[in-house]
Amino acid sequence: MPLALGAVWFGGFWIYLLVLLAAWLMAWEWSRVSFGAPDVVFAAPAVLGAAAAALALLSWSSWPVAFGAAVCLAAAAGVLGLLRGRPFHWALVGGFYVVLPCFALLWLREGQAAGRTIVIWILLAVWATDIGAYFAGRSIGGPKLAPRVSPNKTWAGLIGGMAAAGLVSAAVAYATGLTTQAGLALAGVVLAVVAQAGDLAESAWKRHFGVKDSGSLIPGHGGILDRVDGLLFAILGAAMMALVNGDRLLPWQ
Repeated sequence: MPLALGAVWFGGFWIYLLVLLAAWLMAWEWSRVSFGAPDVVFAAPAVLGAAAAALALLSWSSWPVAFGAAVCLAAAAGVLGLLRGRPFHWALVGGFYVVLPCFALLWLREGQAAGRTIVIWILLAVWATDIGAYFAGRSIGGPKLAPRVSPNKTWAGLIGGMAAAGLVSAAVAYATGLTTQAGLALAGVVLAVVAQAGDLAESAWKRHFGVKDSGSLIPGHGGILDRVDGLLFAILGAAMMALVNGDRLLPWQ
């Protein structure tokens, strides 16, 4: 958390460095689980995709160029996987799963007028979702959300995560003046649902391959994909909000 917040706060070189390192680790873990062993050849274009997005945003300040480069190199990861005898669909999905959130994070941080505040809000909303879901799920219990995919998740946990994200988002709006408290609270609730979907998607992927954790980078907590599964989807969700609203995160911003 301190490293992520520090990189987001200072931006520039530090956020680019963080994204490239994260892209490499995520691609490494994806190939380890999906292919049975880490594949450097697959990971390389995924990292290059994040690097190309960073270069385009830094040098030309053009998000369409950055997005095009990211998409092409994400697709290249799939093609290289196919040429190396890997399952094409898993290689292709992995390329986009790694590259597009990296592009979205860089674009939101460096391409938005209030980029620092926006990304910090996303991080806080996702963390609040995880904390709220954990405590609500443990204390209330009740019907399972998706028992075949993630037996520990409950509907009460989802609602608790949504409530926590909404409250934290309202507090961020009050403290920063980014937008109205009600508006950011609503956006936070939406991000909570998206983040939970990302968590379930990663759980389904691991269950398909019969693994408990994506890696062992963080002892006792699994790999980096286990830590950022909800965040990846939330970043994409926030970027889509901004695109729909004419490069502004929220219509009332």
